[in-house]
Amino acid sequence: MNQNSVSNEKLLEIIKVQTEVAQQGMDLGNIMDLVTHRTKLITNADGASVELIEKKELVYSAASGMAKRFLGLRLGIENSLSGECMEKRIPLISNDIEIDDRVNKAACRQIGLNSMIVMPLICMNDVVGVLKVLSAKANHFNDDDIKVLELMSGLIAAEMFNAMKNGESELFYKATHDNLTGISNRSLFYDKLRQKLSQASRKQEEFGIITLDMDGLKEINDNYGHRAGDAAIKEVALRISSALRERDTVSRLGGDEFGIIVENVMDRDELKSFIQRIDFEITKPFEFEGHKINLRASIGYALFKEDGIELEVLIERADKSMYEVKRERKGHGNVR
Repeated sequence: MNQNSVSNEKLLEIIKVQTEVAQQGMDLGNIMDLVTHRTKLITNADGASVELIEKKELVYSAASGMAKRFLGLRLGIENSLSGECMEKRIPLISNDIEIDDRVNKAACRQIGLNSMIVMPLICMNDVVGVLKVLSAKANHFNDDDIKVLELMSGLIAAEMFNAMKNGESELFYKATHDNLTGISNRSLFYDKLRQKLSQASRKQEEFGIITLDMDGLKEINDNYGHRAGDAAIKEVALRISSALRERDTVSRLGGDEFGIIVENVMDRDELKSFIQRIDFEITKPFEFEGHKINLRASIGYALFKEDGIELEVLIERADKSMYEVKRERKGHGNVR
């Protein structure tokens, strides 16, 4: 098989992706998100993911399509097609998971896939993860798709090489932390949330989820420029962090949105007191290059067990709570 087996249209798409990747700089998280989205489209798949090695597990560190809601999912390397492709260092295809004994059938059924290609990600001669495309249909992929995947995996591998300064732990850190603020990103937030849900269910613990959306970021960008907007995002991340305890987790989920996991919350009133503390810190005076900038955020929450026990339900409840606050502020003209 050679590059000529890939259509000119797909080659042009890959070149476009290369350009977009170059524009991302050293933000490995954004690069992986971009590649999974474009890989899904180019192979006409239903989903795509980048799985990175963390200890003896593979973590869904970027995902698109049908795989998106499994961001942060951890799977064992052993007894899986991903594990075999890493061991053999070659791409592998499964066009019907129900008759393929190499795959983790339970995990495939959980995601809803029936065919897939897995491609090892090799950086500095070490396999550090897997690029995967997924389809809900059997017999969806062919050899041309493998060639496309090889070209796409090279984009990630090149950035991994740039990020890989102190071994795999450095790579995993760069892939799971926000480039602007330095706090954890969406991938690590969902990874930690899945682990917390499992732990809380086993140990009968309580915890809370807070979702936070900055108010008025567009106006800050319009009035003072994007450097001011970036400074405001960084300051909000710093102020949230200062309001939390060491065992709590704050993550930038994207744009002006943050997610917080609050450990060992006894009840709704305690969670509300955390929100009041965060709100107090955020709204303190802030100046950037001589300009006084108002910082404010709409904050919502959900309490494990009381508001739900499943990840999607808790996130939906917290988001709904947050948007209710935002709508109320808009109604009173208080969003700045």
